[in-house]
Amino acid sequence: MATISFDKAQRWYPKADRPAVAGIDLDIADGEFMVLVGPSGCGKSTTLRMLAGLEEVTAGSIHLGGRDITTTAPKDRDIAMVFQNYALYPHMTVAGNMGFCLKNAGMPKAEREQRIAKAAATLGLTEYLDRKPRALSGGQRQRVAMGRAIVRNPQVFCMDEPLSNLDAKMRVQTRTDIAKLQRDLGVTTVYVTHDQTEAMTMGDRVAVMKDGELQQVGAPMELYDRPVNIFVAGFIGSPAMKFLDGELTETGFVLSAEAAGGAGYTLPVHGTGRGPAVAGIRPEGWRLCAPGGGLPVTVAVVETLGADAYLYGTVSGTGTEVIVRAGGRDQIRMGEVVHVTADPRSVHLFDTATGLRLN
Repeated sequence: MATISFDKAQRWYPKADRPAVAGIDLDIADGEFMVLVGPSGCGKSTTLRMLAGLEEVTAGSIHLGGRDITTTAPKDRDIAMVFQNYALYPHMTVAGNMGFCLKNAGMPKAEREQRIAKAAATLGLTEYLDRKPRALSGGQRQRVAMGRAIVRNPQVFCMDEPLSNLDAKMRVQTRTDIAKLQRDLGVTTVYVTHDQTEAMTMGDRVAVMKDGELQQVGAPMELYDRPVNIFVAGFIGSPAMKFLDGELTETGFVLSAEAAGGAGYTLPVHGTGRGPAVAGIRPEGWRLCAPGGGLPVTVAVVETLGADAYLYGTVSGTGTEVIVRAGGRDQIRMGEVVHVTADPRSVHLFDTATGLRLN
């Protein structure tokens, strides 16, 4: 069983004023695809490297399959790492790169070739086995790096931003390939990315990190529908959720005069407590309405994506930003003023002081 358990695992670099990873608690099930996501410097790669044995665990412990591997040497952890920059040997063929670790381990040639051939067939690399890395595309090189990990039959795959060097089209295709491959192999996988789209589309569960601490762990749609705080709400989702200041009262959420452009606007949504609050609304939470109703929004940019269009604008007379999803054929132009209302079921309320969810 390749279960993983972080028990208050901490990494504190010498002379640093705070830990890079501040005592993380996280359990990963056997065969699960767990994605660690967050902005640069949040500690996600450090967490992955702690698991792989490439970073020292300052305090706490890490267990793999019930075995304490906190101080175990990397080569004895049965974990395969896939790096951002592929880390292929340029003078070796694809087959040579994939089988290098097996050869070093003294595996017989026949078994080595069998494993390479099987992994190559799985990854669509059979016809490239005799080529050198320079003759491959970025996506093919990444598949070779994955093949090198697969042939080891490890308990765990660790992937550190493996798609960041690929162009946009190749990134979409390769993330689909990785997700399908992981499902087929059933190997426990920990995947690090700063791209929340990758996190949402690939992971069984997603762990959102900020400043070395876990903010929320859950299924992708759980994070999307019920973010526990403002940070998670603003980080998960593309285009991002936008926020409006106001006050939570008995009648609902009343936008501040500054946010509403001086016009009174109340959202009939209720949460715990009373007082200053923040309302978060995703693009699909807004509805276009007739002039004179709702909030007037001056459209600054129209992003047409075929069936849908995203209107980026500000509440007229204010600097309050909103993003509204509209129909791709609505023919709304830049500079136009549209009126919008919010669906109360799509409004997320957060405490102004703590940033925690209120509804």
